[in-house]
Amino acid sequence: MSYDLLIAFVGFAFVSSVTPGPNNLMLMASGANFGFRRTIPHMLGVGIGFTLMIVLVGAGLLGLFDRFPVSYVILKTLSVAYLLYLAWKIATAAPIDRQAEVGTPMRFLQAAAFQWVNPKAWAMALTAISIYAPDRSIPAILLVAAIFGAINLPCVSSWTMLGQQLARFLRNPRQLRMFNGMMAALLVASLYPVLWPN
Repeated sequence: MSYDLLIAFVGFAFVSSVTPGPNNLMLMASGANFGFRRTIPHMLGVGIGFTLMIVLVGAGLLGLFDRFPVSYVILKTLSVAYLLYLAWKIATAAPIDRQAEVGTPMRFLQAAAFQWVNPKAWAMALTAISIYAPDRSIPAILLVAAIFGAINLPCVSSWTMLGQQLARFLRNPRQLRMFNGMMAALLVASLYPVLWPN
């Protein structure tokens, strides 16, 4: 990868990782509801799971999807259904004083597996491989995955910190319900580019 292409890729990885999407919205909600420490497995699941996803997409899954275009429709349907379920779970989360008893943040494996039904993660992985590792050689794929992983984890962690800071203003159960409802609505809104692409 040339120096100019590397700089362009770093910019792409940063912007796509730090902007709102299902992962970041869910991490912000988790930070607000459970705090930073309890959300660490979720953050690591996102960062490591997405990095592994890039490797697997580049190493062969992209070709499989090119060969069977109907798989895109199946993936899109499953992704939308699961994101709507997660939005409902966020909207109906227990008030903050009950979270210690009934609430649990997303676990590492759950967050890693979520990448496979996250439309934004698919768009990021497919774009990264198609543009920045077009020959799909193993060294190029591993370089793209390593750079993306190094940039992605701090970016998604910042959303958890933001949620944790917001928790100071969400002491009232009514305020927390409103916040969770807003996060759920934003998660559903993040499906707009998937359902109605340009």
